[in-house]
Amino acid sequence: MNVLAIDSSNLVMGVAVVNNQKVLGELITNVKKNHSVRLMPAIEQILRDVDMTPNGLDRIAVAHGPGSYTGVRIGVTIAKTLAWTLNKELVGVSSLEVLAQNGRSFNGYVVPFFDARRGQVYTGLYKSANGIVKAVEPDKLTMLDMWLTQLAKLGEPLLFLSNDLDKHSEMIDKYCGALACLAELTGHNPRPSELAWLGLQREPVQDIHLFTPQYLQLAEAEAKWLANRERS
Repeated sequence: MNVLAIDSSNLVMGVAVVNNQKVLGELITNVKKNHSVRLMPAIEQILRDVDMTPNGLDRIAVAHGPGSYTGVRIGVTIAKTLAWTLNKELVGVSSLEVLAQNGRSFNGYVVPFFDARRGQVYTGLYKSANGIVKAVEPDKLTMLDMWLTQLAKLGEPLLFLSNDLDKHSEMIDKYCGALACLAELTGHNPRPSELAWLGLQREPVQDIHLFTPQYLQLAEAEAKWLANRERS
């Protein structure tokens, strides 16, 4: 089975083509450029590089959030459009779960997170053992200080993974101290090949049209609109 993976849910953008035996191709960037302009050309390039046509795909796996509202929407919209027009299977995977796979060699708790501004993070708690990473708690939006206080009570080593680590490393050290383990530089970017591998193991969605992003919260404009509607 050939799987195209698409991840534009955060600053890191990645696409990959994977089959049951190997990673055929992978493209990753970590730059402040518009995903809406760059994602489709990246998909075209990776397919061209691995000598595969869109019809040669069997499944499309997309990181469906949480993360940047715009980035998540772009990735999900393109994945749904390709799956529908090409009549291919579609699978959604948590953006945090994809990042957590970088902790596969770490025996203990893995804490992926994305900055959500105003002291908040999108995060989850995963456990890595024997090369397998599984969720311990569901993904959430939470205040970072509250989350770190909760994690410190576990009393076990914690591997933090994030492209936003530089914004929060001091607070992590303050609350978790010696329990905190920080991945090497290459461990903080989610890999689309991991997304594809997870997508190979999941059941495809039954109705592509009903597939939606997992934002974990409303966009600010949507929240204000609902609040105004309730007051009127």
